[in-house]
Amino acid sequence: MTDEPSGDRTELTRGERVRAAARTLRTPRTAAWVADETDVSAKTARKYLDQLVEDDVLRVVEQDGQRRYCIDQLMATYREIATLQREHDREALTSSLVSIRSSIADWKDEFGVDTPGELRASIADLDAIDEIDRRRDIASEWEHLADRQPVLRAALNEYDWASERDALSV
Repeated sequence: MTDEPSGDRTELTRGERVRAAARTLRTPRTAAWVADETDVSAKTARKYLDQLVEDDVLRVVEQDGQRRYCIDQLMATYREIATLQREHDREALTSSLVSIRSSIADWKDEFGVDTPGELRASIADLDAIDEIDRRRDIASEWEHLADRQPVLRAALNEYDWASERDALSV
């Protein structure tokens, strides 16, 4: 993800624009920065950003003496785990985890490397553009899947507990 707000902003309210931009903040940004990006006043941006902090979507960090906002990664990960547990059964989550591990093992065997970084470094020895592009794409996919593994593992580890807790709320 980038820090760039996305979507057609012409049909969105001020609050919707600020919330849409805020959900892309990987790098901590000031309310003034968000205001510039969303064509609202800094006061308006701060109002909606503070609401998102109260809702545990964003968190505040102090950098260079300024209050900055960024995505609360811990809460985002918890929400992602809950979504996985609600939308997939244990077998589907297990199959996804097995598929990821299999893909990574296949890439390790095929290229004789242990990490996506090593695969990227192997590009230096190549001349064929197609193979360079292929390895670059695989390295990106490998990094993505490696990031997904702990999330899937966490969803599986707490599956029974979460299912029991989720059933109580219905």
